[in-house]
Amino acid sequence: MKKVTAYIKSHRLSDVTLALHQVEGMSGMSVSDGRGFGRGKAKGEKHSLKEDVVDYIPHVRIEIVCSDPLLEEIVSTIEKNAHTGLRGDGKVYVSDVESIVRISTGNRGEGAV
Repeated sequence: MKKVTAYIKSHRLSDVTLALHQVEGMSGMSVSDGRGFGRGKAKGEKHSLKEDVVDYIPHVRIEIVCSDPLLEEIVSTIEKNAHTGLRGDGKVYVSDVESIVRISTGNRGEGAV
């Protein structure tokens, strides 16, 4: 099992969500609002942060736990539908999931997804 964590621009969430609804076998996703910053600056541009002010960029975090066979379709769907062609479109991280427990039933492993 894998966990997909994607950070995307807030205005792309609807398109990504609608596309993910088309992925056969995907069990669901969690979405949370966030804000942060990356290291990316245009070449030659200087960082001009004041000591007490940091400009954060709003974004959305999507989390999905899926079976290994669904991984590539989910990642590709997010990548395609979150893409704007501009800097800061976001990132997708994939990590292994060691175990899952569904609290309501006690199911474990892939049966809990």
